[in-house]
Amino acid sequence: MIKIGVTGGIGSGKAEVAKIMASLGAAVVFADQVSRRIYEPGDAGHQAVVDTFGEQILDEDERIDRAALAAIVFGDDAERERLEQAVWPVMAKVVERDFAAAGENGAEVVVLEAAVLFEAGWEGLVDEVWTVTTSEDVAVERVRRRDGLTEEQVRARMAAQLSAADKASKADRVIVNDGTLEELEESVERLWREVVENGT
Repeated sequence: MIKIGVTGGIGSGKAEVAKIMASLGAAVVFADQVSRRIYEPGDAGHQAVVDTFGEQILDEDERIDRAALAAIVFGDDAERERLEQAVWPVMAKVVERDFAAAGENGAEVVVLEAAVLFEAGWEGLVDEVWTVTTSEDVAVERVRRRDGLTEEQVRARMAAQLSAADKASKADRVIVNDGTLEELEESVERLWREVVENGT
């Protein structure tokens, strides 16, 4: 089974790349979905967050109050790093389990779509990494339309991530997503043929 990590900055189109790969037959694990799963009561991620920040971040149902947690970590790099150190190892274990389950179900290719793949040190979970890049202005406009944020809010989120150039330099393959969806599909299909069908 081939394991491919797909990453990129906010607004780069990495989720779209993962969806195209799914249409080609890959099993896809989305890190954002894993993050939501591990916050459920009884999960190791839930306990790790409570151990780190205390019961003040729980609501009346013992669930993590995301607004309360966000209020602690937003704009505070030290607190955000505490959260990341608590949940990233838990997420990695879940990803490995999801990969194994996909293999047992016959998947020949499994994809991990994760914005923080390099930051979390998850490149070791995959055989190779594809980084999706786009110009900053294009990314800003995409995220503004998608999430209803101001340009300043989008650029602040970008500043908190590893730069696109750094991600590209660490990647095995780079997909430039400055054009149409059709052009993106062609780029992904070309890499799919190289890696999956031809093994190069």
